[in-house]
Amino acid sequence: MSLKGQVDDADWSVTCNTEQTPEGVVCSIGVEQRDVEGGRFVHRFRHARTFDDEREAVLAGLAEGMTWIRLRASRTIDV
Repeated sequence: MSLKGQVDDADWSVTCNTEQTPEGVVCSIGVEQRDVEGGRFVHRFRHARTFDDEREAVLAGLAEGMTWIRLRASRTIDV
């Protein structure tokens, strides 16, 4: 089974998808910020951890994506 999660706001969105692998469950994360310096910022990455179940993976993925959005919005990071 694969779980998907999404959190949206007017200016940004975070999505994540889980996938079962022989090592455990991995989570792919996508973040998007609209209207960033006249355009949009899109970044896709995989969570560093492998999880035991999909629920744990999707929650961690959404939290990680929200951290990226917060750091970009505060101009702490620039990728």
